[in-house]
Amino acid sequence: MINFKRAFRVWQRHLTVYTKLYKSSIALNFVEPALYLIAFGIGLGAFIKDINGMPYIKFIAPGIIASSSMFAATYECTYGTYVRMTFQKTFDAILATPININDLIAGELIWAATKSMFYGTIIILAISFFRLVDSPYVIAIIPVLFLSGLVFAEISMVCTAIVPGIDSFNYFYTLFMTPMFLFSGIFFPLDVLPSAVAKIAFFTPLYHLTFICRSLVWGTTASIFSSIAWFIAAILIIAPFAFILMRIRIIK
Repeated sequence: MINFKRAFRVWQRHLTVYTKLYKSSIALNFVEPALYLIAFGIGLGAFIKDINGMPYIKFIAPGIIASSSMFAATYECTYGTYVRMTFQKTFDAILATPININDLIAGELIWAATKSMFYGTIIILAISFFRLVDSPYVIAIIPVLFLSGLVFAEISMVCTAIVPGIDSFNYFYTLFMTPMFLFSGIFFPLDVLPSAVAKIAFFTPLYHLTFICRSLVWGTTASIFSSIAWFIAAILIIAPFAFILMRIRIIK
């Protein structure tokens, strides 16, 4: 069982540490998405015709929200969790308190989802500043970022539980994260590729998050509920693997 009050204490601990480093962290997490937006949206966009009747920069802007949110949760529950567990021995210190392993893992996941929501919100503000948002529905993206952040965090936690060493994360990012980033509909409609690619993309969380972000930024909400349901189902399906495998890793 999870004691959410104790899990909140883990979350609170991470927040306290983060408040001492947030300036450099925000800068790094903001600059990369901004560079993508400028390089692809303005640079490459000057040579690309409109997509779905809108400039290319407006097409990719919602996807930048999704990718920034994804990488925030993923980095937190791969490198962040691994360093706290292995090198800093933070987990050992936390588990010396009344907090148990389940509380600790839940706190890690909730913190990663919070960071995912936070960084996605920063990009929402940025693209709103550049007048790339067409609808007030964009505010509804924020709670969705928390849900999707939990999915990315759980997947990353499973990876952290099974990697033999920190260098092995290279395989996770190269073979899973990068293809998902490139083929989730952020930079081009997937219907230009073979139908098999779109079918595979349907089973990736970034595809659904990009679709939701794009729909809410553009003001079309009719078909997003199936993607939200997908996230809820994914959270419930993946969570047991994250908890079980991390418990084995920590005890071992």
